[in-house]
Amino acid sequence: MKKFVLSALMVMICSSLGWAAEVKIGYIDMQRALNLSEAGLQAKNQLQERLKAYQIQINVKQEELQKLKTDLEKQGMTLNEAARAAKEKDYQQKLKDFQRFTKDAEEDLQARDGEFTKKILETLEKLINEYGKKNGFTVILDARGSALLYADQSADLTDALLKALNEATKAKK
Repeated sequence: MKKFVLSALMVMICSSLGWAAEVKIGYIDMQRALNLSEAGLQAKNQLQERLKAYQIQINVKQEELQKLKTDLEKQGMTLNEAARAAKEKDYQQKLKDFQRFTKDAEEDLQARDGEFTKKILETLEKLINEYGKKNGFTVILDARGSALLYADQSADLTDALLKALNEATKAKK
C-alpha cells in the first residue's frame, strides 16, 4: 500500500510539475543519520551506561537466586515440611521479583531509546524541511523507504543533513 501511494504521489508530482519547473529529488538514509549523528551517539552511550547498571543489578539478583536454589536443594531433605515450604515460597517470590525487574529494565531501555529517537527525528525532520526549501528540492525521500528502488549518489543528502543535525545538537548545548 505504501509503495502504491508513494508511486502515485511521485507520478502526480512529476506530471504536475513537468511543465512548470525542474523536479529536484533527493534522499536521506535516516537510519545512518540516526546512528552517526552526535545526538545518536550520545543517546547510544547513555543507553549503554544504563544497560551496564541494569546488568550489574541483574547479576547480583541472579547470584542471590542461585544461592537460594542451591541452599534449598542441599537443605531440602533435612528441613521439616514447613521450613522447606517457606524456603520454596521465598525462592519463588524472589524469582518473580527478578523476572519483573528484568522485564521492567527492558521496557525502560526501550522507552528511553524511543524517546531519544523521537527527539532526534523531530530535529532532523525540521532540518530536512529547511534544507529542502533552501535548496529547491521538490521531494526528499527516506533511502530505506520501500518505494526507493534506485537513486544516484548525487541525490544523497545524508551527509549534508547529518552535518546540520550535529550543528543543531551542538547549538542546543
